[in-house]
Amino acid sequence: MALPVRDQVKYWTIATIVFVAIMWFLGDVLLPFVLGGAIAYCLDPIADRLQRLGLSRTLSTVVITVVALLVFVLGGLLIVPTLVQQAADLFALAPELFRQLQGWVTETFPDVMDADSTIRRSLEGLGETIRAKGGEFLNSVLTSALSLLNIVVLIVLVPVVTFYLLLDWDRMVARIDDLLPRDHAPVIRKLAGDIDDTLAAFIRGQGTVCLILGVYYAGLLAAVGLQFGLIVGAVAGLISFIPYVGAVVGGVLAIGLALFQFWGDWVWIVAVWAIFQSGQFLEGNILTPKLVGSSVGLHPVWLIFALSVFGALFGFVGLLVAVPVAAAVGVVARFLITQYRQSLLYRGLDGRSEAVRETDDV
Repeated sequence: MALPVRDQVKYWTIATIVFVAIMWFLGDVLLPFVLGGAIAYCLDPIADRLQRLGLSRTLSTVVITVVALLVFVLGGLLIVPTLVQQAADLFALAPELFRQLQGWVTETFPDVMDADSTIRRSLEGLGETIRAKGGEFLNSVLTSALSLLNIVVLIVLVPVVTFYLLLDWDRMVARIDDLLPRDHAPVIRKLAGDIDDTLAAFIRGQGTVCLILGVYYAGLLAAVGLQFGLIVGAVAGLISFIPYVGAVVGGVLAIGLALFQFWGDWVWIVAVWAIFQSGQFLEGNILTPKLVGSSVGLHPVWLIFALSVFGALFGFVGLLVAVPVAAAVGVVARFLITQYRQSLLYRGLDGRSEAVRETDDV
């Protein structure tokens, strides 16, 4: 016999309070384990596929770990320093870019850009603010990242945690399934499957889309010779999980930079525009349908809200758990709405009469 609803609510409330308390007090300690778990979750389908090809779970895990470490080291040595340098240079060049914009607007609209014009003062102040605050923001991000993701975590702890979690992933899932309360096991399995589908579509699918678009934009912008093309392309790819935002932000920034760099040479300006147009076509017609599917199940506004709240409360660890929690809450909310629509509270007496008639017909 299942527990009364009141007792179930009490236990689930206690479990939620314990989860929040652990996140609050042990956030920094949990970082390598949460990060390792997230990486293991993303790599588990690859390990399963290698097993189907004939490799053992241990050998599959070793192969994946070695390849991932090589990619991480090469990226850290070759790509990250260039991105950081371009970001710093872009922030430092912002005042000059705004002065050029001011000069162009002055020549085109002389009446608007007089000495006491609000627009003129705004452009001058905006450029200086971006240089000051942008450099300060970049330094704070690097400082906090180095303090959180120290050398031990990056080089030793996260790979070790990822290795063991990936090695025992299927056994852990089976053990958790064995511990489910028998009365609610079917419902919990269904909800867990829906949550996994949502996470797989978003983290694995949308994450792969963002990575491909970031490489695509950065590579082509650098190929056409656009200054800061790598950082602009990387940013556009990184925020592509929000529909159209990545292309709009990256496109506006890239075309703006192209106008200053290639002014008068319209072929290259059109080429920059064509890069983002082709990226949108690639994302909408090939990448998203193939890798994500028709429905992710996470509304962009709900996702941004979850990231903001968890990031503000629990820092970097909160950002890592925000997506799984948002997916779980969304799946549970849809399940509760379905239950509500089938209840007498929603259907009323007419619904009860209809249920009785259906029983009589049987």
